[in-house]
Amino acid sequence: MKMANKCCSASDQVTHMGWVNERLQGEDSPQLYTFKFLALKGSSFYIFSTPPVSTLDWIQAEKTYNLCEVLFKIHKLWLNNDCWLQANLYLGIHQDYELEDQRPYCFSVVVGHGKSHYFNVEQGSELAIWEKSFQRAIFLEVQRIGSKTFTCSWQGESLCFTLDFAVGFTCFDNKTKKILWRFKFSQLKGSSDDGKTRVKLLFQNTETKQIETKELEFQDLTAVLNCIHSFIAAKVASVDPSFIDSQFIARKYTYSN
Repeated sequence: MKMANKCCSASDQVTHMGWVNERLQGEDSPQLYTFKFLALKGSSFYIFSTPPVSTLDWIQAEKTYNLCEVLFKIHKLWLNNDCWLQANLYLGIHQDYELEDQRPYCFSVVVGHGKSHYFNVEQGSELAIWEKSFQRAIFLEVQRIGSKTFTCSWQGESLCFTLDFAVGFTCFDNKTKKILWRFKFSQLKGSSDDGKTRVKLLFQNTETKQIETKELEFQDLTAVLNCIHSFIAAKVASVDPSFIDSQFIARKYTYSN
């Protein structure tokens, strides 16, 4: 990793890389895994069959995803019953029984269009490192780009939706560029979606204290929701540096048991 970073700019550094097991997709292979080499580099999350050596290798990765548009989720830790119950109820560990097998340290990365990659590592310490590395890489990427804009629509109108690290949420007309509404991250009080294209964002008006609902439609709703999560987490972490440490589920429970 140090050798790779010597040849990369400050904005394209490798945060972490290493071997994992990826679960094969499909109902016919529920327990089959294959070796994959993952890397967090610059603005992207890479999946390889073999470790990258040359610049061409990075370009020819099996899969490449924008870090701001993915979501890291821990699915299972090898804990005693009491600790598992506590982690499951209070820390949001995702125990998906349709994915359950005998492997103890599992995580997934949710990517665009509702798809995900399901991985396993051999030790709890590895899981903790991947968790920390993803959060750090995403935090750095959000700070680096500052803002991200998605095209969207509502009631036949072509709109743009911008996430800005300093400003918050902004929606404007795609043609006239006129701002239709703007809210700070702290004003977002809830959201819901149809799992396909449409999302409802609930904002609190600072003057009236009333909740305002804004509905939008996106071609890739998952990527947008993941990006919202990335920006809000980065914003909270910038105000409270201890926030990221408090979110490390794997490290907290792996090293304490």
